[in-house]
Amino acid sequence: MTIHGLLRLVIRNDAIKIDPPEIYNWRVIALAASACFAGTLFGVDAGIIGGVIAMPGFKKQYGLDVLPASAAANLSGNLVVTMQAGAILGALISSPIADRKGRRPALLGVAILAFIGGLMQGLAFGHLPVFYIGRFLEGIGLGAGTSLAPTYVAENSPRAIRGFLTGFFQLLLDAGGMTAYFINYGSLLHLPGKATYIVPLLCQCIAPTLLFFSMLACPESPRWLASRDNWDKASSVLHDVRHLPVEHPYLQQELLELKTQLDQEKAVMGDATFWGLQKECWTVPGNRKRALLTILLLIFNQWSGTGAINYYAPTIFRDLGLSSTTTALFAQGVYGIVKTTGALIFVFFLADSLGRRISMMWSGAVQAFAMLFVGFYVRYGPDIGKNSSPPPAGVAALAMVYIFALAFNAGWGPVAFVYASEIPSNRLRAYNMSLASFTHWVMNLTVSKTTPIMLVSTPYKAYFIFGSINIVMAIAAFWIPETKGVSLERMDEIFGGTTDMSNIEDVGVAAQKQAHQADEVEIVNPQTKA
Repeated sequence: MTIHGLLRLVIRNDAIKIDPPEIYNWRVIALAASACFAGTLFGVDAGIIGGVIAMPGFKKQYGLDVLPASAAANLSGNLVVTMQAGAILGALISSPIADRKGRRPALLGVAILAFIGGLMQGLAFGHLPVFYIGRFLEGIGLGAGTSLAPTYVAENSPRAIRGFLTGFFQLLLDAGGMTAYFINYGSLLHLPGKATYIVPLLCQCIAPTLLFFSMLACPESPRWLASRDNWDKASSVLHDVRHLPVEHPYLQQELLELKTQLDQEKAVMGDATFWGLQKECWTVPGNRKRALLTILLLIFNQWSGTGAINYYAPTIFRDLGLSSTTTALFAQGVYGIVKTTGALIFVFFLADSLGRRISMMWSGAVQAFAMLFVGFYVRYGPDIGKNSSPPPAGVAALAMVYIFALAFNAGWGPVAFVYASEIPSNRLRAYNMSLASFTHWVMNLTVSKTTPIMLVSTPYKAYFIFGSINIVMAIAAFWIPETKGVSLERMDEIFGGTTDMSNIEDVGVAAQKQAHQADEVEIVNPQTKA
């Protein structure tokens, strides 16, 4: 069976029925997986640092074991958030670099920075300044990668499976986190002395290595090439990614849509300079709506509580009754499996079938219930610190952490990045994703810094706050437009913008019509026909 046939078994939308089956192929899947190793960087870092800072060897080496509880919590927070501070900078600089140099070179730079940062952390040997610098450099790479990878994937993806492919970012993020959890567990169980935490920290260098060498085999984004008026190369890349000849009606129609949008944006707003993009984003109502919606989605995404669990899962599991560090790390590994399972469910069954909007609605509701349940248990449950194992209600609370993870990673987690990468106009996509990544990391930093303090003082309040925010998330999703199966160039029809596509047929419909008249098709020159 072909890739198209396999995808049609699980993906249900109109676009996949009418588009040429050749465009759904292994090549486009490989491109998405390559770029989304940037998500693995994030998952591995979050998984590694959360377990490492709970290890006795790390605490002794960096002096956490001799500090009062509040001071140790503050230092732990600083060790975590230094990476987020670098990620904020990486998010801010990702847009101008990606627009000027291209998506592919920028992703290669991400890999180099993340590799150096991981190496410095593993070889710091108790020197906090070296560790902090390594965290910061790695953070720059992670922040830029969070912006660049979904952008690159969206710009290469066929419309019917864009959610499926962009969802790889969350899938590989979760797979990286799951792997990191078990690296921590295995290291603590089997390695001696300082190796228990040094080996996991050095393992952070694996993901950037995979990203670097896989991106070397990938082409530049065709939409970035088109934005630089390199139409020959853009056509060549689309020919390679779509597995169609350049003269094929579908490819010609896709190029026509792309050129129409770029030409109309330039005619209305002028050249895509830095200040020109600011004006284009914030003065055009449709673009402003999309930018603000992106920021709101990423605020919700982080204040759902997922960041708190990702970074401090061992602490949370101990608070719920798993007394030993080893048991808590194993529970964190199971948590990683559940997260990856949720991402798989989203990618294969929900992203392009159920769609973005309904996925956010149901997952927000389940997340709210799970967080509130844990909050009520922590507030009104027994003093589990004196028990060797949690009571039945505690087991249910632990289950709720896993249910939250399953729901988030099958809904809000991947949807936020899929949505943010697909709704902007072509000229604003890198800028919009930079806003998304910046918001994500600012909120991630805030949650990471405040969570250990809340867990020490009044932990139940943290779960009540997260639960309440998830209720708002589920309700707000009612007003979010659906975008599954819509081509990138036609998002203006949903949100408003500067592009009028009313005189241009849908790419799939036009290709089907022209396929029946192949001998009479006039090949479009994208440099002249609008």
